[in-house]
Amino acid sequence: MKKAMNQSLITLVLNGISILSLIFMVLSLLSYSYANKELREASEERFELTYNANRFMDGSAYLTNEVRAFAATGKQEYYDNYWNEINNLKNRDLGVAAMQEIGITPEEQEMIDAMSSLSNELVPLEEQAMENVQAGKREEAINYVYGEDYSNSIAKINSLKEQFLSTLDARTREKVDVLTRKTDFISTTIFAALMIVGIMQIISMVFIRRKVLRPVIAVKDQMGEISQGNLSAEFSLQPDTSEIGMLVESIHETKRELKKYIDDIDSKLSQMAQGKMDLTIDSSYRGEFVPIQNAMGQILDSLNEALSQINYISGQVSKKSKTMASDAEVLSEGAIQQASAVQELSASIQELSGQVDRTSSDAEDARNCSTDAARRLDICNKKMADLKLAMEDISKASQEIGGIIKTIEDISFQTNLLALNAAVEAARAGEAGKGFAVVAEEVKSLANKSSDSAQNITELIENSIMMIRQGTALSEDTTQALEAGVQGARRSTDLMGRIADSALQQSQSLRQLTLGMEQISEVVQTNASTAEKSAMSARELYNHAERMKVSVRQFKLRGQA
Repeated sequence: MKKAMNQSLITLVLNGISILSLIFMVLSLLSYSYANKELREASEERFELTYNANRFMDGSAYLTNEVRAFAATGKQEYYDNYWNEINNLKNRDLGVAAMQEIGITPEEQEMIDAMSSLSNELVPLEEQAMENVQAGKREEAINYVYGEDYSNSIAKINSLKEQFLSTLDARTREKVDVLTRKTDFISTTIFAALMIVGIMQIISMVFIRRKVLRPVIAVKDQMGEISQGNLSAEFSLQPDTSEIGMLVESIHETKRELKKYIDDIDSKLSQMAQGKMDLTIDSSYRGEFVPIQNAMGQILDSLNEALSQINYISGQVSKKSKTMASDAEVLSEGAIQQASAVQELSASIQELSGQVDRTSSDAEDARNCSTDAARRLDICNKKMADLKLAMEDISKASQEIGGIIKTIEDISFQTNLLALNAAVEAARAGEAGKGFAVVAEEVKSLANKSSDSAQNITELIENSIMMIRQGTALSEDTTQALEAGVQGARRSTDLMGRIADSALQQSQSLRQLTLGMEQISEVVQTNASTAEKSAMSARELYNHAERMKVSVRQFKLRGQA
């Protein structure tokens, strides 16, 4: 077996280089993030310093411009702007404070102090010039603010401004450039680490594909052939000392062992198929195949014992089955006769059950009709009771109406007396009472008509009361007759119910009897069929037992001559 490097070691080396490169790349990314943060802060610091330096310088230039404008024009707004800058805005002071907070060098601080000193020296002179303007001495103020001494001071301040800005810009730009070069270097190292990782992964992929995947695929195909039972399939891989090589050697060894076991098992089974059962399993099996060897020995022992028993039992079965076939034929004939008699009895019971069912149905219909009639008579009885109560209420109302009519007659009588009194008074009044006499006459006439109407209504009410009394008497008679009819209907309903219940119980009893006879008929028919089948089975069993005796004699068993 040839020597070969382990695939796992090579894969470990390649993956280790990739992991180290990735760790270096992660550290580089962290460094790049930190350097980029410093670069951003340096850029912001440069911008802030430049902005506040310009703020300081613009404040000084603004004061100069406002003083000169006030001296030239005398307008109050320039004067106010000047003092607003000095007292409120304070751009110079705020700009210096901001730069000091951010951080400046001692050299830059000296230049700021020099510019501040020069500016402060000009302030009293500028105040004097503005006072001259206010006092009307604009010519002197203009000569001063545009004079040689003032201009020289401004020129010195501007020279210091340019030197300060140049120094500040150079310092901050150098810091930004250093950080920029640092971030560029880190980016280059990150790219290099990424390239190394990519190259290692490509090498690892190519190695795994050639040295691992291809052999594994070949092993997989070979194992597929083995799982399908094809042990003669070609397997071109050669074993070596690597992991895959050892796996290939195991597959070759497995195929050799399986072929040996299969050949031995095939030989033994072929002899057993030819009827030779006096074999012994003398081959040496290994590992998980030892149970197969033991199982084959047990199979041979069991077959010898079972076939010997079958040879003996087949003779006994042949004798018993012949006797059982004869008895089953006798039983089958008796079961057929019994089934015929049960069928005739079942048909008679079914006919009687049908008649009882019709009687039960008719009795049920009669009970329903009787019950409905009794229910309707109950309703009529209730209605007649309601009618009787209504007639009594009408009679009471008629009596109350009579009292009302009596009251109307009294009112008519009183009205008539009032009309007479009114006529008498009108006669006493003479001419003045003529109109009142006419009214009294009309009232008298109305009272007479009311009295006549009350009498007519009284006669009508009396006639109605007589008719109501007759109706009440008739309703009482009708009610009594209906009550008697209801009681008779109830007794009829009870009797019909008893008849229907009795018929229903008889019908149910006959149904149960019919069901029992049907079950008995089915059992008898089943017994007859079973007896016939038993007879046929017994004959077939006898034939099979004879053939089995012939077949068992073909095997060569242990202990037989």
